[in-house]
Amino acid sequence: MISPAPTNFAAQLAQATSALHVQAERGGVIADLLRGRGTIVSYAGLMRNLLPAYRALEAGLEQHRASPLLARFVRPEVYRAAAIEADLITLGVPDQPLLPEAVAYEAAVRQAAESDGALLVAHAYTRTLGDLSGGQILRNLLGRSLGDVAAHLAFHDFPAIADIAAFKAQYRADLEIFGTAVADIQPVLNEAVLAFGHNIAVSNAVAAQFVVSA
Repeated sequence: MISPAPTNFAAQLAQATSALHVQAERGGVIADLLRGRGTIVSYAGLMRNLLPAYRALEAGLEQHRASPLLARFVRPEVYRAAAIEADLITLGVPDQPLLPEAVAYEAAVRQAAESDGALLVAHAYTRTLGDLSGGQILRNLLGRSLGDVAAHLAFHDFPAIADIAAFKAQYRADLEIFGTAVADIQPVLNEAVLAFGHNIAVSNAVAAQFVVSA
């Protein structure tokens, strides 16, 4: 029996990206980190190559701060670029190479910010709920890969959020408001798939650049 398609926007986003979510966890440098096989160098490589996309996302959201469509997603408490920059210094490898896949990801986010910026919500959804959910699981596993330095990283800390579960619930409610306000949700769903694809491409490229022995 085929399950009916979900009607709420957040569930549609989750359904559209579910297979890619699994793929992201099972491949690339993310899989190495989840299995305790990552290194400081490979983790720093991942962060360095996600940084341009985070910068583009945060700049794009700020660009649309006054937009009734996007204003609710302008949430500096989840911005991660500054935390990544600090962590690269903490890790002692701030000058990792920027890979072509990272450049392509950044370009996609910048393009999504054009016009009314509606497509930017797909990237905000992918990064924000990922960082607040799966990212917290990864945080608990990083000690196996990075040792004591993991406890001193800022990326997975959200000091301005008192209750992460409540924040995520409100974020999903904001997605529903957006889903009823936007003229056509299908391009946003397509953009979420694209965003996951870029994440996977970056993860795979970093894994290839910084080969980790099993």
